[in-house]
Amino acid sequence: MPRIGIYEKALPPVETWKERLETARAAGYDFVELSVDESDSRMARLGWSPGERKSFRDTVRESGIDIPSLCLSCHRKYPLGSADPAIRKKARSIMESAIRFAVDTGIRTIQLAAYDVYYEPSTAETKKYFLQGLEEAVSIASGAQIMLAAEIMDHPLVNSITRWKTYAEQIRSPWFQVYPDVGNLSAWWNDVPRELELGLDRITSIHLKDTLAVGPGFPGKFKEVPFGEGCVDFVEIFRTLSALRYQGSFLIEMWTEKSPDPIMEIEHAREWILGKMAEAGICVDPRPLRPEVIP
Repeated sequence: MPRIGIYEKALPPVETWKERLETARAAGYDFVELSVDESDSRMARLGWSPGERKSFRDTVRESGIDIPSLCLSCHRKYPLGSADPAIRKKARSIMESAIRFAVDTGIRTIQLAAYDVYYEPSTAETKKYFLQGLEEAVSIASGAQIMLAAEIMDHPLVNSITRWKTYAEQIRSPWFQVYPDVGNLSAWWNDVPRELELGLDRITSIHLKDTLAVGPGFPGKFKEVPFGEGCVDFVEIFRTLSALRYQGSFLIEMWTEKSPDPIMEIEHAREWILGKMAEAGICVDPRPLRPEVIP
């Protein structure tokens, strides 16, 4: 059965990582993806002391559930491609800190937001700076043996695996891979099976969420679309991945931490996804697959 993880922002906002991981495990998930977003509280994680990092690592190790990846979305606020050199310097510092954080905590993959800029105008210059920033980030990550994986985004710059490959062909590193989001791929009217085949040998994991497609006068809806109410053909996607013999993991991406009953929502989401996998002919076991706890 494929390993299925849950995004941290789908979990109840509990006080400790022990509680957070226990909640994910009880809901049937195999791993959690950690978030370092634009908020001060989550960005502060990159400044954890050696003792805090050890405590986190030990908690994960004892929990029986993994945290293999980090979603580094704070680059929206401090983008690698900013026209402001001070912001680009901050973006590089964040990247270096995130790589060191990953090394110290056992995280293997950092998911990058593939925007040149987010809150400022995109220009030829910002795209040039973004490529330079990516090249530098990959150089640092490769020395630390940490994988950088660019997400397929809700933004035209990298809204397909085809577009990601234009960067991969310039950077040419095994430490720079792709993290497709099937919701984003679908919302931009990509040929999703073809895109997945194109990137198969470079995919680190796959985000699962539903979206509403971009259309005339409509910018699309890329977050908080309930499963089954959007444009994503999950059965076709899972059939494609099964035919391609994809062996990687899946991450259900939700933002339900502040909903009235987030636990019910993440349990329902997992059951719904398993149902679509079964429709596609993928052998699924309703019992969760757990990594062994190492004594």
